[in-house]
Amino acid sequence: MKKPSPSRRDFLKTSGAAAAASALPLGVAQGAWSAGSDQLKIGLVGCGGRGSGALIQALNADPGTVLWALGDAFEDQCDTLASRLTGEESPVDASRIQLPAERRFSGFDCHERVTEAVDVVLFASPPCFRPMQIDYAVRAGKHVFAEKPAATDAYGIRRVLAAAQLAKQNNTAFAHGFCWRAHQPWRETMAQIHGGRIGKIRSSYVTYLAGPLWHRGSNPEWSRMEYQLRNWLYFTPLSGDHLVEQAIHSVDKMMWAMQDELPLHVTATGGRQVRTEEKFGNIYDHFSAIYEWADGATGVVQCRQIGGCLGENKDTFVGSTGVLKADGWGPDMRALGDFPWKWEGKNNDMYQTEHDELFASIRAGKPIQQGVQMANSTLAGIMARMSAYTGERVTWDMALNSEERLLPADKDWAWGPGLDCEIAMPGKTKFV
Repeated sequence: MKKPSPSRRDFLKTSGAAAAASALPLGVAQGAWSAGSDQLKIGLVGCGGRGSGALIQALNADPGTVLWALGDAFEDQCDTLASRLTGEESPVDASRIQLPAERRFSGFDCHERVTEAVDVVLFASPPCFRPMQIDYAVRAGKHVFAEKPAATDAYGIRRVLAAAQLAKQNNTAFAHGFCWRAHQPWRETMAQIHGGRIGKIRSSYVTYLAGPLWHRGSNPEWSRMEYQLRNWLYFTPLSGDHLVEQAIHSVDKMMWAMQDELPLHVTATGGRQVRTEEKFGNIYDHFSAIYEWADGATGVVQCRQIGGCLGENKDTFVGSTGVLKADGWGPDMRALGDFPWKWEGKNNDMYQTEHDELFASIRAGKPIQQGVQMANSTLAGIMARMSAYTGERVTWDMALNSEERLLPADKDWAWGPGLDCEIAMPGKTKFV
């Protein structure tokens, strides 16, 4: 017998409850944190634009936070941000910046010295460093906020998953920078999807069609490694390629819509049509990937970084009873079908919300645990890159257990000849 469809009243009852639950902020219990002090010392590793933004948001999130230490691979990056924060035009109150010269660190081990000095460490350095930095901080018993993605290879993902388990055991926070998960319009939209507004998801189509990004140029005084790190976007070991570094937001939203169920496999294509000059390293300029889940649902991800083309960041979810279309940049979210819906709520600063909820969770003694979610969404992007690079269909288990290791061991990083970054050729490049 055919199962009867829910009535509109039944649907709206369950959907409304789900939306209300999703919209509720984390508890903002105040008081002494777990170490018995009202002050939380913050350290930042990675002093670029995203790092400085995350730092200001962390300081705004909790009046008991102070900037205590800075770190960056490059001394000039660290000094530039320190000067900005301690200058007359600082975006934060001077009393919140407690940053003497002896707590400004540079070099490949700067994360160790920053971590040892603080209670909460923010990681916004290039993705290549994230696994070793997260691992070190969690082992040290510190609260962590790490920008996306979690890693650039499967070895790094396994380290992050282990760190996530340890953070949970330690009862220390592990928060990620998948910012759309803190976007109120998206939260309410996902509540509609998960509440059954469009029925069971059968397919997803998500896009991140962008233009070119920055390039720092070259300098004869730089070693090859310094050149690569100054231009880390264009080298797969350092960035993961743009599918993993930028379009990973779209992959994450697809995973979120699927309630973070792991896909079975992915088949992807990609290449270099426009960015063929040597300065663009070994990354591709476009990808297209098709994922499949155990219930037969499929997901399509398309991304590119090519100038002069359509720019788009939109998401379409096709369910058994309707279709939901979302444009987070609008924001404009609406469902079509048996139960039409349109988002009409209040927007928020998702970057600020990330930190508001992180610090509220620390104060409440119930620290956020987002490490597994972060690692899984990142691996979903990595497995598509693997498929595009090799021309093979890549399963989840293949990707998770891959022996691919793109980076030096923690103590082997050094200024010098740099990393070997060959351009992948499908059909020739082998899956490892």
